[in-house]
Amino acid sequence: MISFILNEKPVNTDCNPGMSLLDYIRYEAKLPGTKIGCREGDCGACTVLIGELANGKVDYRSVASCLYPLINAHGKHVVTIEGINLNNTLSPVQQAMADHWATQCGFCTPGFVMSFTGFCMNHEAPTLQRAIEAIAGNICRCTGYKSIERAANDIALLMKEKDISDPVGWLVNKGYLPQYFSDIPQKLKLIDAYVPANETDAQLIAGGTDLMVQKPDYIYEKRVKSTLNGQQPQGIAIVDKTCTIGGATKVSDLISSAELSLHFPQLKDYLMLVSSEPIRNMATVAGNIVNASPIGDLSVMLIALNAKVLTIANGITREQPLHEIFLGYKQLNLIPGEIIQHITFEIPKNSSQFSFEKVSKRKYLDIASVNSAMLLEMKNGKVENCRISAGGVAPIPSYLHKASNYMQGKELNAEIVNRTVEIMQDEISPISDIRGTAEYKRLLLRQLFIAHLQKFLGKRFEQVL
Repeated sequence: MISFILNEKPVNTDCNPGMSLLDYIRYEAKLPGTKIGCREGDCGACTVLIGELANGKVDYRSVASCLYPLINAHGKHVVTIEGINLNNTLSPVQQAMADHWATQCGFCTPGFVMSFTGFCMNHEAPTLQRAIEAIAGNICRCTGYKSIERAANDIALLMKEKDISDPVGWLVNKGYLPQYFSDIPQKLKLIDAYVPANETDAQLIAGGTDLMVQKPDYIYEKRVKSTLNGQQPQGIAIVDKTCTIGGATKVSDLISSAELSLHFPQLKDYLMLVSSEPIRNMATVAGNIVNASPIGDLSVMLIALNAKVLTIANGITREQPLHEIFLGYKQLNLIPGEIIQHITFEIPKNSSQFSFEKVSKRKYLDIASVNSAMLLEMKNGKVENCRISAGGVAPIPSYLHKASNYMQGKELNAEIVNRTVEIMQDEISPISDIRGTAEYKRLLLRQLFIAHLQKFLGKRFEQVL
C-alpha cells in the first residue's frame, strides 16, 4: 500500500505505483482543481505541493504532478488547490490574483496559485524576484503575465514579515493557511516506511521527469520501485575538500546548498538554466546522469569537475569516472540493476575557476542546443589544469580530453586558443537536428569556449586574445 496525506485526508491505496499523481488526484480522489495540460511538465497547470517531514517540520515544494509517480508520494503531504481553501475567504495568493485580474480563462490559474503558495511556504527571503522565479514553470496564454507579476509583487510584500524559520506555522497563525496544516507533521510521523515489493524485474524510477514523459504507459503498466522512498542516499557533504552528493539528491537541493554556493558562487545562475522549479524539485542528480542525454546539463558540469560515480549491484560497489560511464547514445557502462549511490568530486582549488555556458532557443525552460563547462587553474601565467566538457556535439556528454590536455602548461594567447579550438573541432561529431545544423553546433562550441575564457580573464581577455 502507498500511504500519504492528501490535503486533510489520509490515503492508503493499492493503485499502481507508476500511476501519475495527477491521475490519482483527478480520477481516484475526484479533485478536479488540478488541471491536465501538456503531461510533459512544461505548462504548470497540474502543479501541486509536496510536503516532506524534516527535523520535525514539513518542508513544501511545488511539483508537476503529471510527472510525479504515485509511489513517490508515500509518506508525504500532497496539497492541491482544494487544500488551501479558507473558510469563506480567499487566501492571500488567491486575493492578489483576483485584485489584479490575473486570470482570464482560468485553466492555468490553479497552477499559478499553488506555485505562489509554495513560494510563501519556503524558507527563503521573500523577494519579488524569488516570487517570479517560483512561477517560471507556469504558462498562461491569456494575460500577458504583467497582471500576474503585479500579483507577485503584492504577495512578496505581504510575505516580507514572514518567519522564514517556520513559514508554515507563521502562515497558519496569520490565518493565511488552513489550521489543519499544524497537524500534518504528527500525522506524517505515523506513516510507516515504504517496503518495496521484492520484484527483480521492477522498473527503478527516481524523480520521473524523463521516464514519465518518454514512456508513461510502460511505467503505468509495469511495477516500479523508487529511489526516493528512503532507500537511496540523499544530501550533500563536503569533507576534506571532497564533495559527495547522494544519487537521490534533487537539483533544487544543489541550489539551496550554502556549502556548494561558497565554492561555486554562480551555481544558482547555472542551475536556474536547468528546467523549471517544479521539475528541479523532482529531478535527481543520478536520474539526470542515467538518462544519458547528450545534452544533460548536470552531466556536462560534473564531467568538467572530474566527478566520479560510486555504484552498487548485488552488494558489490565500484567507482568509475563519470565521463567513462557514457558508452554511446543512451548506453551506459552499468549492468542491469546497478544503481548510482554517490557522485564525488574534489572541490576546485582557490586558484581555479569554473564556468558553465548553455545556448538554447529560450534562455530558460529549454533544452540546450550546445552546452559546455570548463575548469581552469592558472599558475605563474600558465595553465596548470584544464578540463573542458561539452554536450550536444556528440552522442554522449563529452570530456574533450585532447583539447584539455593541449592547454596544460601553456600561456594563454591567440595562437594557443585558436589551436585549442582546432583540436576541439576534431574531437566532436555533431549532427544536424531540430536544435541546429552540425555546422551551427560547431560554431556554438567555439563561442562557448571563448565565453569561458572571457569570464575567466575579465579585463585581460582582449590583451590575451
